Amino acid sequence: MKVILLEDVKSLGKKGEVVNVSDGYARNMILPKKLGVEANNKNLNDLKLKNQHAEKMAQENLENAKAFAKELSGKEVTVTLKTGEGGKTFGSISTKEIAAAAKEQLDMELDKKKMQLPDGGLKTLGVHEIKIKFHPKVTGSLKVKIAEE
Repeated sequence: MKVILLEDVKSLGKKGEVVNVSDGYARNMILPKKLGVEANNKNLNDLKLKNQHAEKMAQENLENAKAFAKELSGKEVTVTLKTGEGGKTFGSISTKEIAAAAKEQLDMELDKKKMQLPDGGLKTLGVHEIKIKFHPKVTGSLKVKIAEE
């Protein structure tokens, strides 16, 4: 019997796959536990429509990420860092501070978890360029100017 899996089933397949299983396994395990449904014409058509919708949504997300990365490129935020004598800095700038500065200065919501800083954060004065991953295929950049407090 052919079934469409509604969830990942170990050693059988992933969600959305059409697999061939014995009639007893389908009747006693897959169907009662709602791990899958019988692969008839209606269910196959529903699966096809669901896959088309998922592809369309993934394409829209990719386009939105590209547009946001393009809008962000060339923009700059300024963050202050406490300094001592001789320009020695105290502490470092974290992604949380950069996200707050972007919200305040550019009115843009940036996810601090998607920012990629060098190890140890930003510790020196000047302009630094950081990478932000908007989508697995789209990475943008933002300039962060660190000024004395």
